[in-house]
Amino acid sequence: MAAKATIDQAVGRLSRSLDALEAAVNRRLDVDEKTASLADEVQRLGSDRSKLAQTLDDSEARAVRLEEANKEVSRRLVAAMESIRVVLDANGG
Repeated sequence: MAAKATIDQAVGRLSRSLDALEAAVNRRLDVDEKTASLADEVQRLGSDRSKLAQTLDDSEARAVRLEEANKEVSRRLVAAMESIRVVLDANGG
């Protein structure tokens, strides 16, 4: 009877150990899955950041071009107004 009790205790310990091992493996799998998910998210964020940086660069370049065009239009308007003023002054206007 003592041998059966010892075997039953050993089987019980083995069963608990296997349960603990299974729980540890499941926790590890969960962590690995979350880590992979986070790595994917970081990669997507990096890609989004690159796209946003390119869009910002393009917008800044466009803003510079628009500012230059605005200055040119302003310069031409001033020149046109001066020409009109000269014509008006010359014609008594």
